[in-house]
Amino acid sequence: MPETLEDLLMQRPPTADRPLLGVMILVVEDSRFACDAVRLICQRSGARIRRAESLASATKHLCAYRPRVAIVDLGLPDGSGLSLISQLSRADPRIEGLIATSGDETQAEAAMDAGAHIFLPKPLTSISAFQTTLLGLLPAETRPKRVAIPVEDHVKPDPIAMKDDLSLAVDLLTTDPDARTLNYLAAFLKSLASAAGDKMLAELGDSVASLRNGQAGFTTPRRIATEIQNRIGALMEV
Repeated sequence: MPETLEDLLMQRPPTADRPLLGVMILVVEDSRFACDAVRLICQRSGARIRRAESLASATKHLCAYRPRVAIVDLGLPDGSGLSLISQLSRADPRIEGLIATSGDETQAEAAMDAGAHIFLPKPLTSISAFQTTLLGLLPAETRPKRVAIPVEDHVKPDPIAMKDDLSLAVDLLTTDPDARTLNYLAAFLKSLASAAGDKMLAELGDSVASLRNGQAGFTTPRRIATEIQNRIGALMEV
């Protein structure tokens, strides 16, 4: 007997409107904004997700759940998603769909070499494209005979999720960040800028990279933190 409504839905066969019913997806993603986009897509597709924001958290989730699909961001706070992809690609039984994602498309080849089935560049916003990709990785007998075209194909993540990501960046910049933290933060901001289509945020990511490379001039972590705080204020006014 199913214990919850969610359990009951997971036991139902996929339908044209919800072609991913019965599919559990582990999303390994440190950005709340990027993860919210995937959550909305999965919600409208019938899939259930579990989020891990780091390699350590992903390991715990893999012990507790058996996802059929894993979507792994390549830039994580405690290491590269490539190591997790390599681990999962050798697991027995193997995950049916192993997807790498990043705002940096130059990492596609490395992701495939590590064992990913496919690389998806950020941002992930299209419901139909996501469904097509995942269904192509799953066994034919588990797919619905027909997939309906979504009335609204693109999702819009919650601005509050963006605020949370930017607040994390401010916290990291105002606590005497070391070179490793700056390296992570530069990639984090650039990936977030790609997902949000935010050119100014991408420039702030470049500024953090200049700190990391010792080419910052008069720029300091706290000055960049102030600029990001201003972005938060502007975001909340929209």
